[in-house]
Amino acid sequence: MSYDYEALQNGSDIRGIAMEGVPGESVNLDETAVSRIARSFLYWLSNRTGKNPSEITVAVGRDSRLSGEGLAEVFVNTLIEKGARALNCGLASTPAMFMSTRFPDFEADGAVMITASHLPWNRNGLKFFTVDGGLDKGDITDLILFAESEQILARLPMAGKGSREDADLMSAYSAHLRELILSGTGSAEGDQPLSGMKICVDAGNGAGGFYATDVLAPLGADISASQFLDPDGHFPNHAPNPENKEAMKAITTKVIEAACDLGLIFDTDVDRASAVDEQGRPISRNGIVAMAAALIADQHPGTTVVTDSVTSDELHDYLEGTLGLKHLRFKRGYRNVINKSIELNRAGTDSQLAIETSGHAAYKDNYFLDDGAFLATRIVVRAARLFREGKPISSVLTGLKEPEESIEVRLPITSSAFSATADMALDAVKTWVETSGASVAFTPISPNSDSLESLSFEVVTPNYEGIRVRYRGQYSGWFLLRKSLHDPILPLNIESDRAGGCLVIRALLGSVLSQVPGVDTSK
Repeated sequence: MSYDYEALQNGSDIRGIAMEGVPGESVNLDETAVSRIARSFLYWLSNRTGKNPSEITVAVGRDSRLSGEGLAEVFVNTLIEKGARALNCGLASTPAMFMSTRFPDFEADGAVMITASHLPWNRNGLKFFTVDGGLDKGDITDLILFAESEQILARLPMAGKGSREDADLMSAYSAHLRELILSGTGSAEGDQPLSGMKICVDAGNGAGGFYATDVLAPLGADISASQFLDPDGHFPNHAPNPENKEAMKAITTKVIEAACDLGLIFDTDVDRASAVDEQGRPISRNGIVAMAAALIADQHPGTTVVTDSVTSDELHDYLEGTLGLKHLRFKRGYRNVINKSIELNRAGTDSQLAIETSGHAAYKDNYFLDDGAFLATRIVVRAARLFREGKPISSVLTGLKEPEESIEVRLPITSSAFSATADMALDAVKTWVETSGASVAFTPISPNSDSLESLSFEVVTPNYEGIRVRYRGQYSGWFLLRKSLHDPILPLNIESDRAGGCLVIRALLGSVLSQVPGVDTSK
């Protein structure tokens, strides 16, 4: 079998098809590929640390995917074969794997998490860490190049057989989170600061069930309403994804039925989280950004919150107007927002939080690690404090407004030169706005009106991704059209302050984009 290792790179991760069973999809992340990638990571670590393989410790963990245990075993055995010390952490979370490089009892030189996040059951992948955080896109490119090269892999010095140790990382990580809750609520060891609170955890049959049983329950929380805690790589109940509508409906329904004080939902490997308030309302997308920021606003007034590009104007007003923070709307991609926040701090601008609307939240005081359980812990601490005062978790977000309508459309690009076609589409929209945007007439959607209405448009600056446009008139809101770096699509996000606005904007943009060859506006 020939391998296209470059096809396995997905930004700062490696992802591929690990199991047969889906029509039209062939396995490209098998034992051979994982073994070569393990050798390339060991070679990369050896160069980075200046250590021989026999001096290197690598922690290996996995989520609940069906292929995970087998691929983890291959990774561990490859490390041992090349002389390294392998810590087999078993079922784990992605953030915990990073912490294996930080916890004194582990002090791994590197760590790998075998996961494909929320992707379907037949997929899998690898995320890599050192004590400095997750590897970046360029690092993964290097790993891919090393895996492809027999010459480079042959440079690993012969070090004799390494060693294997089974490591109970998740117990240490759970204790770490319990301590954060104790200290955050002003409690002592042995106290139960969550006594009287009913908290529903939905793990989606991923790796996050530990948060209910090993973090919340020992501190007194009633977790009886929690669901889908058992790891099951078939994901039989719903996709383990806080952005999935069925997943959010499952937890909101449970919170309402069981009269919970709080709901928490994780993705498969627990690097993302969203929440549900006591009324069963989702705290997700703009809401989870607002919540994450509100939890640190008092301690860090005026800090800059870096978000992805699709956050709403209402969120911007909440962050800057209500919380008194600064908001930098940057690019999609959790590594993009994290790296931008780190860059700001290095340049002298305090930035305590980088967060995507997907639920990736990285705090400065947590190594800029996107850790869903850490975010959940901060939410639990605030909820516990409010519970003592007789206040609900929803009180945190008083003042946050939401758009009346919000949609995302993914327009296919049929041209083989999809990047160039996407650039043409962006230019076409920009030209249209700049030449006609002061007053654009449209037929109202109301069946009782036969007169034309008009909207005014203006390009939003600064903007770091695609073209963002604000519109005003019969409807007010914004849209963002951007290009995908990896797929032949144009993602289009639209928000409106009135019902029907998204439909109007979609129709107007459709007439513009239909003039660009290779853009399918029928979807």
